[in-house]
Amino acid sequence: MSFSATIKKELTQLEAKPCCRRAELSALVRMNGSVQPKPGGPVVEITTENPSTARHVFTLLKQLFQVQPEILVRRKIRLKKNNVYMIRLSEKTAWILSMLGIFRKGSWERVEGILPDLLKKPCCKRAYLRGAFLAAGSVNSPDSGSYHMEILSTYHDHSQGLLDLMNHFHLHARMIERKKGYVVYIKEGDKIGEFLNIIGAHPSLLRFENIRIMKDMRNSVNRLVNCETANLNKTIQAAMRQIENIRLIESEIGLENLPPRLREVAETRLRHPDVNLAELGQLLPEKVSKSAVNHRIRKLNEMAEKLRENGKTSDEPSST
Repeated sequence: MSFSATIKKELTQLEAKPCCRRAELSALVRMNGSVQPKPGGPVVEITTENPSTARHVFTLLKQLFQVQPEILVRRKIRLKKNNVYMIRLSEKTAWILSMLGIFRKGSWERVEGILPDLLKKPCCKRAYLRGAFLAAGSVNSPDSGSYHMEILSTYHDHSQGLLDLMNHFHLHARMIERKKGYVVYIKEGDKIGEFLNIIGAHPSLLRFENIRIMKDMRNSVNRLVNCETANLNKTIQAAMRQIENIRLIESEIGLENLPPRLREVAETRLRHPDVNLAELGQLLPEKVSKSAVNHRIRKLNEMAEKLRENGKTSDEPSST
């Protein structure tokens, strides 16, 4: 079962107040429903590929409006050949659609956006988002490489309503147009976690946050290891250059001819090629700070560079 399917199964098991059930069912019917003209009167058909969502819609219709919808199961012919569940409602359709804020009372005129009466209470706002996610929402698995949550809706005005509703909870949601409609989406991992909390998917939220924390910890450890490795490589390369310079001075001048402080640092570096400057300072006969060691090493490096320059000058043929 996918992560999105797991969330939807959890959401259909939540207990909600009547006002919240109405808001949740309104989103489900508006986004997954269609009105079909029939000889005996218009019929509302709500379709979904999720069996838990289908049972949930059936239960909500019975609880809120005391009707007995039909449930039909069909199988897709193409692609994944999943089952498609259809809840067909043929009684009180006009009244139910007006009560759900989808059509205006006494007409078949569609209500634009989301009816404000459905969102009077904070719990109803959460329930509407829950219904919208059940109808057409998806979340990337937290094990995947990226964070993404989206809800697809056909109409621009309704998608704008969803966008405003999400951003009422400061979720930093955005909207984009696609071929089949408009997508309201969230890209930030922490905001997706907040969305799951808002709609009541708490077990999935815990799993999502646990995996996200583990990923962040692994990334932090990797960054630290990479940083330490880079620093270690720099220390080794610097030490090798220092040893090369000291060997040059030893062959050209002799370490015994250096001032005492420079000789101590040079001899100690040759004996301990793998330590950093701070550790090198602690190994000297008289312990000194890292900056003092760095100053002496710099003197040795300058001395070696002068020897190289003098060697190059002496090798050049004299002009006649």
